[in-house]
Amino acid sequence: MKNKKASRRTFIKKSAAGVIGASFAMSARSYANIFGANDRVNVVVAGLHGRGNAHLNAINSTANTRISAICDVDSRELAKSLEFVNKMTGLKPDITIDIRKLLEDKDIDAVTIATPDHWHAPMAMMAMQAGKHVYLEKPCCFNPQEGMWLIESQKKYGKVLQVGNQQRSAPTSIQAVSDIRAGIIGKAYLGKAWYANARRSIGKGKHVAVPDWLDWDLWQGPAPHTDYRDNLVHYNWHWFWNWGTGEINNNGFHELDICRWALGVDYPSKVTSSGGRYSFEDDWQFYDTQVAGFEFGDDKMITWEGRSCNGFDIYERGRGATIHGTNGTVLLDRNGYSAYDKSGKLFKQVFERGHSSTTDVVGIGALDLYHMENFMESIRSGKKLNSPIDEAVKSNLMCHLGNIAQKFNRTLHTNPQDGKIMNDKEAMQLWGREYAEGWKPVI
Repeated sequence: MKNKKASRRTFIKKSAAGVIGASFAMSARSYANIFGANDRVNVVVAGLHGRGNAHLNAINSTANTRISAICDVDSRELAKSLEFVNKMTGLKPDITIDIRKLLEDKDIDAVTIATPDHWHAPMAMMAMQAGKHVYLEKPCCFNPQEGMWLIESQKKYGKVLQVGNQQRSAPTSIQAVSDIRAGIIGKAYLGKAWYANARRSIGKGKHVAVPDWLDWDLWQGPAPHTDYRDNLVHYNWHWFWNWGTGEINNNGFHELDICRWALGVDYPSKVTSSGGRYSFEDDWQFYDTQVAGFEFGDDKMITWEGRSCNGFDIYERGRGATIHGTNGTVLLDRNGYSAYDKSGKLFKQVFERGHSSTTDVVGIGALDLYHMENFMESIRSGKKLNSPIDEAVKSNLMCHLGNIAQKFNRTLHTNPQDGKIMNDKEAMQLWGREYAEGWKPVI
């Protein structure tokens, strides 16, 4: 058995990247006819509601990859996903509510994480320590300190760590950034990102008994524990400081990352933010309206406009980005890009071959497959990741800095070498967080 496991892991590292590229319709059962069971990358999907569904589809559609186990603290989600995977693949993955049990399994090669935000970095760090590769949904870190820990952990354990800003794998976005760097709009100096949705009020939650289908203690995990209330699970936790990171991390992260990538900048030198909770009076603690600005030295800047509760489109898009230069503008989103001269005349336009959703809560689409393929290719052959952790943390930090500037209602001056807030001890209190007893991450 030991020799079989060794040969399987040797194959995973050395097999050619050419096995990637199967269509969405191809099932894991089909792959069994191509490769032996000992040749696959065995994957655990942790967090099955929402984005977890996109992970299951993408893994199943990626050649030579198997959904070996699923994990969620909601027994209903486990049952539903077990049936879903069985119908897709003809296989029955292992199930558990506690990811720590699965990390002990030496046959598991990788973990994909689509849990609530407060679990992201701690789970990713545990997985790498256990020798697993990690595909980590955004935001990759709950706070800036966790981002630094993730970078250190990845370097220490040498595992592949891909962050789920899937647009980094979009062929048209890759082309757009290449064209911008080549001067298609002259010198690029301004990125504008936006997100608009029509979310409803989350109301006033009541403290009630924990439902029998939920392990509330495990759901909270690393976060300081509180009593259960009836308006948190499964989605509204995004809007509470104890578990979520607000809309700028939930959705702004994607387009802010595209703008930073296109402009070729790293850490800002100044951050501002304006906004508030304007649309409803309820338990929502973050901002439904936010305009954040990030300056990079004296010659480049990025803005983000978030409207969680007003879905009026910009350029007929609920989300997207524009990159402005001395000779024109590039407009890009998950499904393509367009280039305009200074008079507004369109002179280039390209579209993605496969469509990706934009403002629903799952966001499933072709980019999930491209990004998952890139992750698996990196595991097998060492191919360069499209979203490595050291790059993703820079974009994630912008989101955190935007929230911090808004919370303290003042301009933040930051070190352009590492993004740390300068001369503001109060604001730096949000660089990290308190953890539930026994849950603080350890590198």
